[in-house]
Amino acid sequence: MDVNQTIVKVLEKIGVDHVFGGSGQVNASMLMGLRDSEKIKTIIAKNEQAASFMACGYAMFSNKLGVCFATGGPGAFNLFSGMAVAYSDSLPILGITGYTSKPNRGKGALNESSGLSRTPDSHLMFSATTKKSFIIEEANQTCDIVEEAINLAFEGRPGPVHIHVPKNITIAEVENYGEIKLNVKSVLPNQEIINTASKKIAGLLADNKQIMVLVGYGCIRSNSKPELIKLIENYQLPFASTMDAKGYLPENHPLALGVYGTSGSPGANNYFEDSSVIIALGNSFAQNATFGFKPDLFSEKVLIHINIDENEIDKVYKADYKIVSDIKPALNFLIKYLESSELKISRKNLIKEKWYDLPLEKKSDKIHPAELVKAISDNLPKNSIVMGDAGSHMLWLNCYLDLNKNQRYQNPGSFGPMASHTNGSIGVKCANPDKTVIAAVGDGCYLMAGFELMTAIQYNIPVVWIIFNNGEFNVIKKFLLNMYNDHAHMQFNNPDYTTYAKACGTKGFRVEKIEDFSGAFNEALTLNKPVIIDVVVESEVYPPFSLSRV
Repeated sequence: MDVNQTIVKVLEKIGVDHVFGGSGQVNASMLMGLRDSEKIKTIIAKNEQAASFMACGYAMFSNKLGVCFATGGPGAFNLFSGMAVAYSDSLPILGITGYTSKPNRGKGALNESSGLSRTPDSHLMFSATTKKSFIIEEANQTCDIVEEAINLAFEGRPGPVHIHVPKNITIAEVENYGEIKLNVKSVLPNQEIINTASKKIAGLLADNKQIMVLVGYGCIRSNSKPELIKLIENYQLPFASTMDAKGYLPENHPLALGVYGTSGSPGANNYFEDSSVIIALGNSFAQNATFGFKPDLFSEKVLIHINIDENEIDKVYKADYKIVSDIKPALNFLIKYLESSELKISRKNLIKEKWYDLPLEKKSDKIHPAELVKAISDNLPKNSIVMGDAGSHMLWLNCYLDLNKNQRYQNPGSFGPMASHTNGSIGVKCANPDKTVIAAVGDGCYLMAGFELMTAIQYNIPVVWIIFNNGEFNVIKKFLLNMYNDHAHMQFNNPDYTTYAKACGTKGFRVEKIEDFSGAFNEALTLNKPVIIDVVVESEVYPPFSLSRV
């Protein structure tokens, strides 16, 4: 087998069944190797950036390795946005790109990115946006490098890795092929530290202190739902989630307060304010989760912080109890300790206040964005996945999407590029073919990358895109109004999306009245193919969002 055939075989062995990439001269032999695979379906995107976002989506809800690939030089550089998303959002991704042959480096070869003779340095740039970037210089390095890269992608806090494959070795024979070994170990807590923290929590419960559990994205990566439910229910601990963990636990749970943060549920924010103890599980304390890094957010509170990454602890707020651990084993130890303490816990009755349940004030006959989100909630099939993109629609979804039937929602993380989930939804569907996948996106996001509808049609990947059509960059406009009482360059024109969908070979719907949405949405679901629903929404309204605690 040559180098690229070897890489393809390794990916097959570890259970990768989809890869996402772009065509190019330097990675041509990779395309041939993928063509001959009987286990991997190759999705060629219209732009390599979209391929990197699709790889992120593939890894997001599957615990599989997301794989994207591109030719060297410009193709490789198009992958950077997705690699940065994976780096920020803890997604195990492998990027594979072509590279200039060693004898030709520094000579200005086509697509050269060696960093020599005034060429861009892709190795340096990938090293800055991944856990590690590798170059395979000899064919017999292939298995060792791929093994190290994949293990590193899953090790500790997951993240992206990258491999350069120089053009001259792509078809070189690998003479030492061997099965790679995945040896990914869980990050376990220090026994003395977690014992001390568990003893403290037991004492706080015995003293009937007001404790709130803050569920972060680390809980999702750890697959810790059973442990979370057991801890919360056995010890009657009210909980809120961050935006990144919204819906991981049912939002109609008796102890669910909603989402906490700048666009969080009023009840969750109030309960946090009144709590004396916060157990933060898998949190990085992002800007939107902390009212813009409010300095005194945890003053006069006991903060117990569990995170797989020691760099996240004390990064923003100093924790009273610091536990470096994967969430699942830490919760197992904590529950075992509390069970041995024989605590007497009384059932809690909470006063809840969620945006979903509060009345809306409409300003026009146009569809209010919150109305649309509530309609999505009311018609969303069980086990569905909703992908929000970057913009005001993401905040409307955070506030008004109600997830109770093992449904999931994911917004872009802190890096947060527009169009990441417009395209990432395709990867989500590839990894979860049995689930309904909805991309609820702004028109600005869709216009950045909506041509990947053609990709979904070509490969029969049935994603439903719901476009919040208001003809403006709504949330940026609100920021400008807040700062200057004025705005500029916020409006843009939209095409006729139904005509666009038809021209691409699928069906599009246009909805201008909220009572027409359910019919369009349910018909779109029954079609079982890529579909656009263009929903005209009011522009002169803004989602609940405050950088100050009110």
